[in-house]
Amino acid sequence: MSKAVKGGAPHVSRADQAVATRRRVVDAARRLFTQHGYAATTLQQIADEAGVAVQTVYFHFGNKRTLLKRVADFAAVGDDQPVALLDRPWIEELRAASGGPETVAVWLRVSREIFGRVAPILHIVRDAAGSDAEMAAQWETNQQQRHTAHRMLAETLDAKGALRPGLTVDEAADILFALISLEVYVLLTVERGWAPERWERWATSTVSDAVLARSGSAR
Repeated sequence: MSKAVKGGAPHVSRADQAVATRRRVVDAARRLFTQHGYAATTLQQIADEAGVAVQTVYFHFGNKRTLLKRVADFAAVGDDQPVALLDRPWIEELRAASGGPETVAVWLRVSREIFGRVAPILHIVRDAAGSDAEMAAQWETNQQQRHTAHRMLAETLDAKGALRPGLTVDEAADILFALISLEVYVLLTVERGWAPERWERWATSTVSDAVLARSGSAR
């Protein structure tokens, strides 16, 4: 943590300096990847953009692949704190929601916030996966993680007795995985020009119709 120095500017610790440096590098990488693409951007260009030596970029990230992953992770959670997405406070709000519609509404609200941050770099990650075997493996890992997250949502709905009669948790997880996807978000908000709020309303209605029990239905 930074500490005040009597009669002068606050002292910034090495740890704080390192955090600030990593943040500058990630921000610079995001800008350059977005403007020029993954393949065309070099670590030297990122270092120049961030105002650091290229050795500093290597020290903190090792390679461009790791740096892109950090850019994507930062976009997904909205900050660089070491707290996983499913360990964040909104999960407690999700679990505390009184029923299926309220639970879905929380999930779609948070999904809209995440997709809004991640959408600009989707094509970057896809391009990297197309030319880099390790990035392709990372893409598959990310897809599995996304399915795991949607299975957790399906399990939460099931525990609340909110799933449509006859629908298993496995089936619900697959439906949620397909409907609440970044690809569909991009198609509607970028390709078709929908406002993100319109996507949220559509997704909330569509998901609710697909997986939730109707009012008064018995499980």
